[in-house]
Amino acid sequence: MEFEYRAEIISNQSVQDDIIELLEQEIPEVQYTILSDIQGRGGRSKKLGDTVWPEMNFVLFTYVNLVQAKKIKAIIKAVKEKFPKEGISLFFTRCEDL
Repeated sequence: MEFEYRAEIISNQSVQDDIIELLEQEIPEVQYTILSDIQGRGGRSKKLGDTVWPEMNFVLFTYVNLVQAKKIKAIIKAVKEKFPKEGISLFFTRCEDL
């Protein structure tokens, strides 16, 4: 399989299970890496895992083809609609052959 895109999802840990469940349901062959307990500051709030800003984010990245990328975009749209107050970001980077 040729990968065309790197998909990167950065989101609040509270929706991690929802995203993974849909991802594995819609793209059964998907392979991904998760980085957990990610700290940062987004457009809405800080996620620092401390007493002032107790929440944390996670980052999931995967390499996919165009059809799979479109499915991921639809998945993230659905999760955002279900959880409109959670910070959920999706980025795609085009892969290049060297």
